[in-house]
Amino acid sequence: MSFITVIQVRNTISFADVGHTASARIAFCNMAGCGEYIKSEFPLIDDDLYLYVEGILTNGADDFEDSGELYDAIGEVLHEVAEDKSERDIRNICDELLRIMKPEKADLLHTGSAKVLNAPVHLATMAANLENNIEDIKSIWVMSRDDGLKVDAKKLEKAEAKLQQKQEKRNHDSANSRNTVGAVRLESATASQVTSKKEAKMEDKGNNRAQDIRIENFDVAYGNRVLLTAADITLVYGRRYGLVGRNGLGKTTLLRMISSGQLRIPSHISVLHVEQEVVGDDTPALESVLQCDTVREELLRKEREISVSINNGCTDPKLSSQLTEVYAQLQNIEADKAPARASIILNGLGFSSEMQQCRTKEFSGGWRMRLALARALFSRPDLLLLDEPTNMLDIKAIIWLENYLQNWPTTLLVVSHDRNFLDAVPTDILNLHSQRIDAYRGNYENFEKTRTEKLRNQQREFEAQQQHRAHVQEFIDRFRYNANRASSVQSKIKMLEKLPELKATEKEVEVVLKFPEAEALSPPILQINEVSFGYSSDRMIFSNVNLGATLESRICIVGDNGTGKTTLLKIIMGILTPTKGIRHVHRNLKFGYFSQHHVDQLDMNASCVELLQSSYPGKPVEEYRRQLGSFGITGDMALQTVASLSGGQKSRVAFARMCMGNPNFLVLDEPTNHLDIETIEALGKAINKYTGGVILVSHDERLIRVVCKELWVCGNGCVRSIDGGFDEYRRVAQAYLNQKRLDAEAKQLHHSATNFAKQTQQWVNLVESFSGALKEIGDAENWACSIEGDMRTITSALEHAYKGELLVFS
Repeated sequence: MSFITVIQVRNTISFADVGHTASARIAFCNMAGCGEYIKSEFPLIDDDLYLYVEGILTNGADDFEDSGELYDAIGEVLHEVAEDKSERDIRNICDELLRIMKPEKADLLHTGSAKVLNAPVHLATMAANLENNIEDIKSIWVMSRDDGLKVDAKKLEKAEAKLQQKQEKRNHDSANSRNTVGAVRLESATASQVTSKKEAKMEDKGNNRAQDIRIENFDVAYGNRVLLTAADITLVYGRRYGLVGRNGLGKTTLLRMISSGQLRIPSHISVLHVEQEVVGDDTPALESVLQCDTVREELLRKEREISVSINNGCTDPKLSSQLTEVYAQLQNIEADKAPARASIILNGLGFSSEMQQCRTKEFSGGWRMRLALARALFSRPDLLLLDEPTNMLDIKAIIWLENYLQNWPTTLLVVSHDRNFLDAVPTDILNLHSQRIDAYRGNYENFEKTRTEKLRNQQREFEAQQQHRAHVQEFIDRFRYNANRASSVQSKIKMLEKLPELKATEKEVEVVLKFPEAEALSPPILQINEVSFGYSSDRMIFSNVNLGATLESRICIVGDNGTGKTTLLKIIMGILTPTKGIRHVHRNLKFGYFSQHHVDQLDMNASCVELLQSSYPGKPVEEYRRQLGSFGITGDMALQTVASLSGGQKSRVAFARMCMGNPNFLVLDEPTNHLDIETIEALGKAINKYTGGVILVSHDERLIRVVCKELWVCGNGCVRSIDGGFDEYRRVAQAYLNQKRLDAEAKQLHHSATNFAKQTQQWVNLVESFSGALKEIGDAENWACSIEGDMRTITSALEHAYKGELLVFS
């Protein structure tokens, strides 16, 4: 190591002090030559990517020991603009770049092991390695000084090796913790859990009746990729937990492993995971919900059997006590209130009185998912698991669900991307990140504040400890070969080993979505006049609609499910033709349409790049990758099959494909389904920066508030713009729900009174039947007394006849 190199790393003396500025620059890096070579090999590279590569080469010039390390740093970026170049070609280019940068290392060009990037390069890991290299350089510089002092070098080397081993382990763990790209499917996921022998014995003996759930020291993996390691979850009975985290980290997988029993919880705790829609058959919707309560169904069956026996004239005295016991049990579980309670739940989720009597096979998949949610709410399991319950609901139903779950009596664990829902419902937040789960008290707003403060304090503590470590290390380096200070050096090394292991805060990569620039158009852009639409003359969806939009429009459409929001979007885009009225659009207007149906219809076997190629053929691969990168699908993820992605990542791919057509007017139908909170925030920012028009159908209150400038409401056969925005709409919706609740309570009182009258009449019938039986018993007793008198008379006559006496009977 040259004297100049050591001074550069230690940053204590400038090159000017040494007097070799020009020669040092030539020795370290010939950036002009590197820049010319990169541009000649990659003519498609844009300015942003070039500056990024140039920055890596400039800042890391001293640290690249071979071309393998250089490929690890910039290879992924070069592949994006490589046209038809193979990995081997890129590695050869890295060889040449290193030769230009460091002619003295020409013999090390191929000593680096060939590495294939399975995940993005993480600068934090590179920084940790750089720190290790700096320490090595310091040691070399200090050892070059001849102080003429002798110490026990073996002990020093042993202590330093032990410290180095710990540092390497930290770096390894840190690198593994960041390998979290891609989605998780249950069939490929596995779980392992360390269980307490004491708790296992109590469970086996049936002595564990605790309602709290503790899942301790468990791992979850997907193939070779670790999702959770040594994680712990405690769910206290009666509390409501919101599970949050980025897309693809395994939130849904965790719910499935709890419900399937792969993660052990006490067997006496009932668990219900709302995942699949109700099977369609001839059962009415209301009856389908009531059938969930198997205890009630069995008691009602017994009641019917006993009543039939009594009505058929059976006089078994045991029937009275059996019927009394059945009625007591029915009263204990409030069976008379069950139909009204089921009706309230269905009504809150959007089922009208008529729909509640419809057969389940008449409903669409979305409505049958609502029915599955209603059955779960009616069942009241000890642990209810909900995965994105607001996805299939409209805003009124979401408001009702928030109010209903605030009084949930048992334990709730819910995954949701809806920030307002997470503020209204959970009492606690579980944050899944970095292969662990952290628990926070309070709702999502409190979680954000607490986490921000926690990370700030953690960073301060880390920086303070790093300064302390540097100070101690400087002392060790200064006196390591001073015999008079040998004992002090040894104690300092041991002190460093015993310092608690603090980590720098892990900053999550910010999600950025970017819509393309829209072509400017002169008004009028979009107008519909007196438009009516119906699938038949007697089934009109809406009538006489008059609305318009410009490239500055940010319109949100709200309304109950089934009121024609999606139909209106299709009329605006010309997919459906109005029954009556005029639709006018600018001749150069190009729509970009996003819907959940488009996400579901993606080719699951194709890679993300192949998907865009099939839709827009003839473009360079780099353009497809750049388009995917605009929506967060970067690196190796762009080459994965769509099936391997999470729901949110699939939505991003659908966004990328939509924008390949360079639309100047976006029509977005429920775009937030399956997106995580951070991506929804990014979507709101992207919409606000977009230069074209936007019409949005969404149930996500936060997104509506962020982007909406105009609110259209569908309902009662019309579409109208509402003054007061979303606040006014929510106020009206809440008032409507309050009135429905009062009506439902009145209906429940009427139903209870009817059931009481029915039970009273059954008791009257029972008493009357037994009264008749008792009368017949009284008549039989009189007849028996008469027979007994006759028998005595006959017996006496026989006795006299035996004695030869003749009696005359009167």
